[in-house]
Amino acid sequence: MPPHMDEHTGARIARTRKARRLTQRELADLSHVSYSTLTKVEQGNLPASPSVTGALARALSVAVTDLTGQPYLDELRQDQLDGLINPIREALNIYDLGPDLDVTPRPVAELEADADRLCAMVRATNIKQVAADLPTLIHEATTTAHTNPVDRNWQLLASTYRTAYDVTTKLGFSDLCTVALDRLDWAAQRASDPVLGGMRQYLRALAYFRASDYRTGGRLVRLGMTTLEQAETGRVRDVLTGQLHLGAAVLAGRSKDKETAEGHLGEAQRIAERTGPAEKVHWLSFGPTNVGVHRVSVLAELDQYPEAVHAAQEIAIPDKWPPSRLAHHHAEVARAEMWTGRTDAAFKSLMRARKLAPQQTRYHPTVRETYAGLEAAKRTMPDTFNNFGSWIGM
Repeated sequence: MPPHMDEHTGARIARTRKARRLTQRELADLSHVSYSTLTKVEQGNLPASPSVTGALARALSVAVTDLTGQPYLDELRQDQLDGLINPIREALNIYDLGPDLDVTPRPVAELEADADRLCAMVRATNIKQVAADLPTLIHEATTTAHTNPVDRNWQLLASTYRTAYDVTTKLGFSDLCTVALDRLDWAAQRASDPVLGGMRQYLRALAYFRASDYRTGGRLVRLGMTTLEQAETGRVRDVLTGQLHLGAAVLAGRSKDKETAEGHLGEAQRIAERTGPAEKVHWLSFGPTNVGVHRVSVLAELDQYPEAVHAAQEIAIPDKWPPSRLAHHHAEVARAEMWTGRTDAAFKSLMRARKLAPQQTRYHPTVRETYAGLEAAKRTMPDTFNNFGSWIGM
């Protein structure tokens, strides 16, 4: 895709504002975003932070993705990923039709191993292969669950829906990730599994976080905590509870509620000290390291960017930590570095994210907004800066 300088978030905000017949002053008043910030964002002179984008989306009564431009269809077509989405959509749509007589499922143990393989591949950021393999697995798991409706088979089906959520979220299809979460809840109820139910509320809270509905996200976290109280005590329940606290911390940070965010981080830290590294428990990457990178995210959401950069420097990332999570962390650090004027460091962090997880990084809205923010320093950036911009479609 050739670069179109009018395709930044600020330009989409301006077009939507004009369609609503609002002046910049009127939108600033409605959104509680300063007039100066709004004008600079619309002109492309200031990157739109997630909190600003969220506030403007609410004021304009549109989805956040309408302003960020997701999904990035031109880049998806270049990567031949767009054609992999509809088969996932179709597989999600047959959830209640009973067994398919044209499907001959593999043994349950093989399907479980395949589901686990796809979860691991998502963490390794091989999104294209997961998207290609997932529909067949969903079809097989659906027929298996309807043919023999025992808890184990419903749990297997729930796992495939969770992977559908992961893939569609990373590629920017917010509508489809919501469908996947509804299917996850449907299967979890049939499995009578409160852990899966609690995880679904956590993932749903993240969806509302991305949609900038922090109040609803907080309610979902509390509902997830209540659901987990029905689960057996032990490490798995602790991991899910700790992850819910991390989600609540980031939601509070985006809401600029520092005290609540710190409280949730503290509770997650206490749980992580008890569980130790638990990255593979439901593939949530929970543990002391994840608490540390969430602390960086919270500081950035609170606009405490120097503190976020310092906190990132204090984290010792263990070898073989999940590439998807680490790449996301580098994108968050890049944003904080950009806002503190450390442009060279910010671009290096973006490049680290790309090296670790190219498919994920290319479709990450934070990466695009950070790159846009670095445009002002373009003359001092290396030649690879323009190449990076072409790669993400800017």
